[in-house]
Amino acid sequence: MTDPTLSDRQFPSTDGATPMMAQFLTLREETPKDALLFYRMGDFYELFFDDARRAAEALDIALTQRGQHQGEPIPMCGVPAATAEAYLARLIRAGFKVAVGEQLEDPASAKARGAKTVERGLARIVTPGTLTEDSLLEARASNRIAAYAQSASGGMAIAWAEVSTGEFAVSAVEEAQVAAELGALNPAELLVAEEMFISASDWIGQGRVTPLARAKFDAKSAARCLKERFTVDSLDAFGDFSSAETAALGALLDYLELAQAGAPAKLSSPRQIRSGGALLIDPATRASLEIDRTLAGQRKGSLLDAIDETVTAPGARLLSSRLSRPSTDAAEINARLELLAHFLESPKSAAIRERLKAAGDPERALSRLVLSRGGPRDLAALRRTLGEAQNLSAILAPGPGLDLPERLTVLADALNIQGFEGLRALVADLEAALIAEPGLYARDGGFIAEGWIAALDEARALRDDSRKLIAGLQKTYCETTGVTNLKVKHNNVLGYFVEVSAKNADPLMAHDDFIHRQTMANAVRFTTTELAELESRIAGAAGRALALELEAYSGFRERVEENAETIRAVARALAEIDVATANAELARRANWTHPALTDDPVFEIESGRHPVVEAALKRDGEAGFTPNDCRMAGSGKAGARLLLVTGPNMAGKSTYLRQNALMIILAQAGLYVPATKARIGIADRLFSRVGAADDLARGRSTFMNEMVETAAILNQATPRSFVILDEVGRGTSTFDGLSIAWAAAEHLHEVNTCRALFATHYHEMTRLADELSAAGNLSLKAREWKGELVFLHQVAEGPADRSYGIEVARRAGLPRAAIARATTILERLESEDAPAAALAELPLFSSMPVSVPARPSQVTERMKRIDPDQLSPREALDCLYELKRLSDEDSE
Repeated sequence: MTDPTLSDRQFPSTDGATPMMAQFLTLREETPKDALLFYRMGDFYELFFDDARRAAEALDIALTQRGQHQGEPIPMCGVPAATAEAYLARLIRAGFKVAVGEQLEDPASAKARGAKTVERGLARIVTPGTLTEDSLLEARASNRIAAYAQSASGGMAIAWAEVSTGEFAVSAVEEAQVAAELGALNPAELLVAEEMFISASDWIGQGRVTPLARAKFDAKSAARCLKERFTVDSLDAFGDFSSAETAALGALLDYLELAQAGAPAKLSSPRQIRSGGALLIDPATRASLEIDRTLAGQRKGSLLDAIDETVTAPGARLLSSRLSRPSTDAAEINARLELLAHFLESPKSAAIRERLKAAGDPERALSRLVLSRGGPRDLAALRRTLGEAQNLSAILAPGPGLDLPERLTVLADALNIQGFEGLRALVADLEAALIAEPGLYARDGGFIAEGWIAALDEARALRDDSRKLIAGLQKTYCETTGVTNLKVKHNNVLGYFVEVSAKNADPLMAHDDFIHRQTMANAVRFTTTELAELESRIAGAAGRALALELEAYSGFRERVEENAETIRAVARALAEIDVATANAELARRANWTHPALTDDPVFEIESGRHPVVEAALKRDGEAGFTPNDCRMAGSGKAGARLLLVTGPNMAGKSTYLRQNALMIILAQAGLYVPATKARIGIADRLFSRVGAADDLARGRSTFMNEMVETAAILNQATPRSFVILDEVGRGTSTFDGLSIAWAAAEHLHEVNTCRALFATHYHEMTRLADELSAAGNLSLKAREWKGELVFLHQVAEGPADRSYGIEVARRAGLPRAAIARATTILERLESEDAPAAALAELPLFSSMPVSVPARPSQVTERMKRIDPDQLSPREALDCLYELKRLSDEDSE
């Protein structure tokens, strides 16, 4: 497939082009080269030249030709305008950008001004980061666009926006934090200066990076642009922005306005996010912990999926954002937890959640309206949401003598639309003006309720009741003239006219109100002033009705934009209440606990569980999750900050490591945790080196990837960090691996001095607990029972006594010959002081005792003697029991 990011394409000149093709090529010249151009022609969007070739291949639609230009056939393909959004979605998912060229007038207007073609212009450029349509977006996930800027002095910043909600923010970053910050934001599109394209592709993948000219990141130009857009004389009101922050904001704003074909971007005022205010999680850690996506890229099976009980789309997006970017601000975390605790105890929680279910998605409805991409259905969504907000405000009101948490008081005030005059009036008018279920598009009309606009009611009556009006006039004319067979008819020549038989024409000829127009063999036709006026009114009634509705819609849209910031505040309040009530519901049902947060470097968990594994076990109806404790007090043997975890494979070491890392994320996101008690020191960074995979695209082996991730941890972890490592050093020789793992553990203890859980199969490392002042041993227990290995999934103090690797291999299905051989080798190695010497004395595999693989299977031998056609049902059943007995003997 052709590269969707190709930006050096060439298109023909307009020399010799037809008027329509000349217009297309002119519009194509105004369109960025890396975007396809959807050119509106009646009921279709058509694409030509290289655009057509690329779109036809990506969409798997027919590539045809439309005439010639400069002696060559013109490649062409098209999609129906009515279903264009579905095709847009496919192109965007394939990595394309699409410019939309719309008709700016109807053919009649073009003809009236003597033009050969209908006027067309760029309406917008659709890119992965600028989507607003519900059909192109995932309702419960954010769709951000970001810009990375670097100043001449070396300062760095990332700005981001979400066009579908109006979010606009920036944060200064250090070089080592860039990948982690981008991982938290997960932008659909990242803007960078051209020379940063390769580095940025390493951060988030080439398909999401848009390179811009270096001039787009000029801080002085950016400052002017920002001040003009937000009508301020100084940016100080928004924050003390560095040059890099200003440049990132300006480049992002400029790009968004380009995507809007020059129209102003409708965003909130820029927020400055304090550097260090969030727990940093690098991409490798984010992936291994499966916070919002599994390693397979699916939401199902992730931490977010396991705990998401929100009932609104904005609430789901806020929960995802908090998990992706947990806070390090103790006051903020505790405010969230206090809110959650309130709803856990409140008898009103169920009623609140029922109201929230009807609230809709006000953020995205608002953005579509202010960007002129919305419709009557979005107005109805705001009407419903704002009405529910007022209902919630009333429900949240405390009873006599009761106080609400400070955060909830602020949220309740935001939901009380009676306190905002403009918003209150808007809601009242929307209640009166809109029908119950308006359509999607304003251009279709029919969304204003009867009685709201008198002129509209009259126009509709005229449009809908024309037959009744004509019948009324006909009756009046019959009574006036005394001609009972008089008829009012219509044709394209006379319009509406009165027709009577020739013998009954005299009364009308004598009447001044009837104007003779046509005499036929058997009939005479007349017109009247009333009929002419009625015809004119009927002909324009439909157009007038639609024009009046569009005028009303435009007025409502403007009023919505005037109240945009207040509506956004309502949406944020609804989302925050949704997150709090959802987690309260989860905590109540799953027995989660309120974590105590502290600045001390401690980590104390009683009866902790892995939230995702526990949810999966409950869903599948299996036995409950085995809870385990974890105590890391920062110093001393009583609560070592470095815990070495040993035990057999499949015993649960990786699960134990991950569940404790997830405790950090949940607690610092301001959520309850799956434990009976938790006291957690706030971490500044979270690191995970768990799992193994190569990276062939970068030429990295599995072991190299492991070393790169371990190096990042040892170089970046601080005393406030929390680290989990699993099987460091396993990808190389035994002694090399042991040496690396040993040195890494010592470095974490002596240099980083952070809290760390270090799982290993190198039992030699357990001696570190005796040599290091703040190191300890934990182990996962297993037991042999009737020849079978049983994993207890229980964590105990002290090292494991053995690994049970051969038992695990047997359970995995290795041939008995290989298991026997492994047992022999293990016994020899364990009996010698020098493993190398022991290996040298072992016979080759080919000399393995033939008795092991040659042992005949009793089941096989018995089956050779069975003739199924000769067995009676009773004999067949006896035979089955015998085979089962022989199978059990074979496995002993």
